[in-house]
Amino acid sequence: MTNPLVNLMDCSLRSASMMEFFCRKKKNFRTAVSLTLVFATLLMLQKLITVDTNFKDIKVDVKRKWCGPTCKSIKAVENSSNVNALAPVGKPLPRKWDVNKIKCRENSTIKTQAWFRRMGPRFHEFVLHRHCRYYPMLLNHPEKCSGDVDVLVVVKSVIEEHDRREAVRQTWGKEQEIQGLKIKTLFLLGTPATGKDARNLQALVQYEDRTYGDILQWDFMDTFYNLTLKEVNFLRWFNIYCSGVPFVFKGDDDVFVHTKNLVELIGFRVEENRVENLIVGDTILEAKPIRNRQSKYFIPKELYDKRYPPYLGGGGFLMSSQVAHKLFVVSESVELYPIDDVFLGMCLQKLKIVPELHMGFRTFGIIKRKPCFFRNLIVVHKLVPQELLQ
Repeated sequence: MTNPLVNLMDCSLRSASMMEFFCRKKKNFRTAVSLTLVFATLLMLQKLITVDTNFKDIKVDVKRKWCGPTCKSIKAVENSSNVNALAPVGKPLPRKWDVNKIKCRENSTIKTQAWFRRMGPRFHEFVLHRHCRYYPMLLNHPEKCSGDVDVLVVVKSVIEEHDRREAVRQTWGKEQEIQGLKIKTLFLLGTPATGKDARNLQALVQYEDRTYGDILQWDFMDTFYNLTLKEVNFLRWFNIYCSGVPFVFKGDDDVFVHTKNLVELIGFRVEENRVENLIVGDTILEAKPIRNRQSKYFIPKELYDKRYPPYLGGGGFLMSSQVAHKLFVVSESVELYPIDDVFLGMCLQKLKIVPELHMGFRTFGIIKRKPCFFRNLIVVHKLVPQELLQ
């Protein structure tokens, strides 16, 4: 009985002499099928190799495409070593940090105003020095941005939290290379608040910095309302020393960061050509100032009496260097605000940039704490050092 499959092939491929040969010889037909399977396997392997090559190209693109339309001007800066090209018009940046003395004094003229007295003493220090913006540096590491650095991880901390910084260094904040991107880490500090053992604390942090070489410290008191000073001083520092670093991750010292997921997010945004205005995290919309005087975030009506603009939870967010530059330029014309997250939101509003919401950023923490739950996240807030290490 004739094999119908052979007959079918014989009808459809009658003009091909080689295939007719296979049709007449069953053994040879099986050989042809085997060769076809081998050929299909080779094609599949070729596709896999192509995918892997494309992924490598994405890693190259992160370094090649990050600056978007501003590539030309930034490359010109790199070639000419002229940092001032990225400075605000009419106010060129120096080549190094040039604030050597605290020249700013309180604005005593507002003490007689009724709204100032109604505000209460809790905000007096902030309001009296609200016009003070840049301070001398006690510890500086411009070398952190030299060489081929792709992501600068910047962690807000205070002097007393040695254990938190150590946990970050041992875990997500360690300097490493992931998928071709080189990561460097810095911690942002002020000076000890009033009533603390300032001399011994300063000696300890200087010893810590000699050991690790990763602390930026400015000569202003490290209080909650001065966190905004860390923002503006860092933005100025970054624009002086780090104009060639493509991305910045800013976070607190009590967050967990899945660094590999962060790097993958960067790769996706570069591939999508969404870098120029990239600032992404846990976006907070339509928030109002808290009027509960017992709250850490209490704001009196005299200081601010409308809804907040969209802003990112300060536990951790990612931005491109273009956004960091724009924030620095515009921040100089925005009045300082005692909540640093909201202050950056005010700057973004002036730039007409809406921060991108990403569900992988959990700056309010999470309820589930099983290790597998962290695999798909990027940032989780409110963890103690022991939890970070675990």
